[in-house]
This record gives sequence, C-alpha cells and structure tokens, in this order.
Amino acid sequence: MPSHFSAAKDVPDLAGKVILYFASANASSVSSLTLITGGNAGIGAATVRGLALHHPACIYLCARKVSAAETLIKDIHNTSPKANIRPLQLDLASFDSVRRCADEFNRASDRLDILYLNAGISATAPALTTESYESQFGVNHMGHALLTQLLLPKMLATKRQHPEADLRIHATASLVGVKSFVPKKGIDVSDIHNPDAFDSGLVRYGHSKLANILFARKIALLYPDVHSTSSHPGVVKSELIGKAKAQNPWLSRLLAPIIWWMGVTTEEGAKTQLWCTTASTKEVKNGKFYLPIGVLTDDHKHVLNPALADELWEWTTNELAKHGGMGWPASGSR
Repeated sequence: MPSHFSAAKDVPDLAGKVILYFASANASSVSSLTLITGGNAGIGAATVRGLALHHPACIYLCARKVSAAETLIKDIHNTSPKANIRPLQLDLASFDSVRRCADEFNRASDRLDILYLNAGISATAPALTTESYESQFGVNHMGHALLTQLLLPKMLATKRQHPEADLRIHATASLVGVKSFVPKKGIDVSDIHNPDAFDSGLVRYGHSKLANILFARKIALLYPDVHSTSSHPGVVKSELIGKAKAQNPWLSRLLAPIIWWMGVTTEEGAKTQLWCTTASTKEVKNGKFYLPIGVLTDDHKHVLNPALADELWEWTTNELAKHGGMGWPASGSR
C-alpha cells in the first residue's frame, strides 16, 4: 500500500494505457478516456484536476448543471491548458436523465476506459427520486447502476478492440457503509419507496454506501476484464458535507468538531480513488474496498457476504428492468 501518494507525481501517464482512441488517430498514438460523475465539485473536481495533468485523450465531466462543469473546465485549463474535458448533463435522481447522458456519451465516443461512480448525496432530508426510490439509495446506487449498465457494453467493446486496455470502474463509498450506520440485515429494500426509510438520514446514507461497495464487488466478479473497486475517501471538507449540514442543524453541530479535527482537503480525499484507478493491478485488488491511501479493508460481515451482493444485484437488475433497463451484457465471468 502507498504510504504517500501524489496525484501529480504518482499517477502514470494516462496516454500510455490504451491505443487508438479515435478512428482518426494514427497507429502510434496512445490515449485514454475517462468519465466522471459528480465531477463539478468536491472530490470529483479534485479527481479531474489530478487526471488532467496526465494527458488523457478526453475526460467527460458529468454534472447536474452543465454550466457548473464548464466553470470547472475553464479553471482547470489555467493549469492544464491542453486538457480535453467535455461536459455532460446528468441527474442521477432521474432514469431519463441517466439514459440521455449515456446515449450522448455513446454517440460521442468509441471507447471508455475508466468510469468513476463518484456523485452522491449525504444525510439529506427525506425525499424520493423520480422513480420513487428513497433518494440517497436512488441517487447513490440506482442511478449509478443504470449508468453502469448502459456504459458497460462500451467498456467491453473497448477491451475486445484493444486487448491491452486497462479498464477500471471505481465507486466512491464510505466507511459509514460498513460500520454502525447500516440496517441490521445490511441491504434492506423492503421499505425502499419510503422517503423516511430507517428513520435516519445517516442510516439511509450508510445503506446506499454499502450498496456501492457490494455493487463494485459484483461487477469485479462478473466482469473480470473490468477492474472494479470502491473506497472511503476519508472525512473530507467538501460541498457534500456542507449541503448535509445546511439541511440538518443537528448534524452540523455533531459533525463540525469532527471535521475540524479530522477533515482533509478534497485533493487529499481524491487520492485513494486516483490510486485505485491508475496504480498497477498487482497492487490494486479487483473487487476490494480501500481506505486512504490504498489500505485494504475486507473485514466486515456484510462486505464479505456474497449472498448479500447476489441479492442486491438480482433486485437491482429486476428494478432496472421495470423501468426499461436493457439488461447486463454478456459477462464472460469465471
């Protein structure tokens, strides 16, 4: 595991990972392509900055408001003027928005190498998504699951066309998802259409983050050509925490001293997911959950329960099908 990690020094040249990104590229050119959800603020923004330093062919930057993504892109161009970053509109609380985003991306690009499932909401007021899922679970898990389902064919095609391609999926999870703030049975979808499920915003958040961890593990099992991981970024001073505090004064009083004492910058919080998606696969273990920076954590009963991951996968697949999901592509699982 890395005791120290620098986005500027330790992320390898991303241009060397995949070959012939565009049909117009010549045979000697090399490039890579990245798509980041939730990239206009917090850890996502820091991740984009770190990646832009290393010459990927293109970074597709998803955000609810394209204008916010465009503002970040302009800012990054001050330090990485040649970075090719393109905005995409994405609202993970709406399956229609997810489909539009995936369609736009699939039309624009002939490959996908790295997919960051980074967007999320935390400890928010009770609400439902457009499809009537409890909002934290709906945004943090269901929206990302549909997006992954729609983009996996592109990733698998990338591998078929370029066998040397190093494919990665990474989910930004949380230690909350493996600690006390989860339902007793781990994943519990019996009341998932109730905005007040579990009677606690923190438990709703932990529930969604456990789903992220289990989803990444299942992807790794079914799609061994796609290196899939999840991580806890640390206690990060980001817009995500700010929004949670603004909506819950009690939570603000509880979190303020913790954040003051333990909080890290968004740049520090981005390091583990940058490491998970760019370090050698000899170091980064497929399907695993990591703490900062690159500390393997695999000792919780829910995380280690394959039946729970199977149940979540089957339930998620059936729910996506109810809303017109295309189904999962042939896996080639072992």
